Amino acid sequence: MKNIIYILTFFLITSVQAQKENQPIYAQVSGKGKPILLLPGFTVPGDSWQPIVKELEANYECHVITLAGFGGKKAIEFPWLPKVNEALENYISKNNLKDITVIGHSLGGTIAAWLASREKNDIEKIILVDALPAAGALMIPNYNPDYLVYESPFNKQQLNMNSKDFENLANSMSKGMSLNKDAQNNIKKWMLQADRKTYVYGYTDYLKFDTRENLKNIKIPVTLLAAEKPYGKDMVKQTYDKQYKNLANYDFLIAENSAHFIMFDQPEWFLKQIKKSLALK
Repeated sequence: MKNIIYILTFFLITSVQAQKENQPIYAQVSGKGKPILLLPGFTVPGDSWQPIVKELEANYECHVITLAGFGGKKAIEFPWLPKVNEALENYISKNNLKDITVIGHSLGGTIAAWLASREKNDIEKIILVDALPAAGALMIPNYNPDYLVYESPFNKQQLNMNSKDFENLANSMSKGMSLNKDAQNNIKKWMLQADRKTYVYGYTDYLKFDTRENLKNIKIPVTLLAAEKPYGKDMVKQTYDKQYKNLANYDFLIAENSAHFIMFDQPEWFLKQIKKSLALK
């Protein structure tokens, strides 16, 4: 009898551990008040939101998300992004989050737009930070998500890249994402810390993700914060006008002298816009 109990206990513990290791999202909660869900960008851990969380947690309950494969979290089986999206919807439902505000940067903003387009989620408003509903359409000529597959020469090259070459790549990319030297170092660190397979195949998921058509379903307040660099205001506005043409109403602001990580390049301006948007009814 003792042996049977031991075996059952062992399998129960093993099952729980397996579930934890295979979870698509990880949440850290702090503060009290109306809920805010904060979604980071690709490779970026939830800790990146801490400066803004410190400003908000006195009046809001902040749910900070880290995605599987990033920030030291365990990787999951593919497809990665659909599982992340499903897990976020389940998180909102399971925790009974009502009248929630979702703040998302980059990929996190794309996900936020998708979540807001779904009737099952009780979302009050969304704030999208340098995020597009279809990043792949901007980057790839004759864009067709069906043509994007995991087993491609480009993905194979990145998977097989040695540590030194990948570090050089991360260093180069980080310099284009922020004007802040400290932020550049952090961005590079997050890229190097990411699970390589999640970095490669997860990015394919990201480029395949096109939620432009779903924007028609969004009726809540939307704030778009866009970075001026490197394309300039005119090009940025043209891009956002085209990508968000299915969104009926939104507030659009451009962060001057800022690259992709607006929260690091223009922190005071960023905080001001977040607080202003949160005050909107």
